[in-house]
Amino acid sequence: MERTTHHEALRAREIRLQALLLRGLEGDEASYRQFLTLLGAHLRSFLRRRLHSEDIEDLLQEALLAVHNARHTYRADQPLTAWVQAIARYKLMDYFRAHARSEALNDPLDDDVMLLAGEDHQADQAQRDLTRLLEQLPDKQRLPILYVKLQGLSVSETATLTGLSVSAVKVGVHRGLKALAALIRGSR
Repeated sequence: MERTTHHEALRAREIRLQALLLRGLEGDEASYRQFLTLLGAHLRSFLRRRLHSEDIEDLLQEALLAVHNARHTYRADQPLTAWVQAIARYKLMDYFRAHARSEALNDPLDDDVMLLAGEDHQADQAQRDLTRLLEQLPDKQRLPILYVKLQGLSVSETATLTGLSVSAVKVGVHRGLKALAALIRGSR
């Protein structure tokens, strides 16, 4: 019961944000401002789950600006959340790249710091590699993997968000994982 309520809330938020954006794209400034305000709260939560830093607000502003600058690329037949989170992930990856470069210029305080930095760098690199691989997949494979495997949503929640059937989501995950394995092996 609680899962259904959560699922309904996610879907309602998606619909509301999409409606506000579309009205904003048609020239309704008040709707567009409300879209950016609500989106800011959503992105702040998205970024906090991925980054523990005082830079979250700066990164949030960069992501909102990127959404604003790319608003003309949004296609109304695609899930808004996936489009926005792709933009936010790119900004997050830019942040990680810039942050890793600036840390490389400083000497670590001790060996423990060096060990931890290496682990963080490996995780960042793995995330970048996974993002690049996923970008090569079609939406019907990429989105199910993103939502089900990476964000932990259920198959039915993913079906609702993407507009795919439950079986299409399952097939998309299966075929997408198979395609990712082929990409990793370099046979594609």
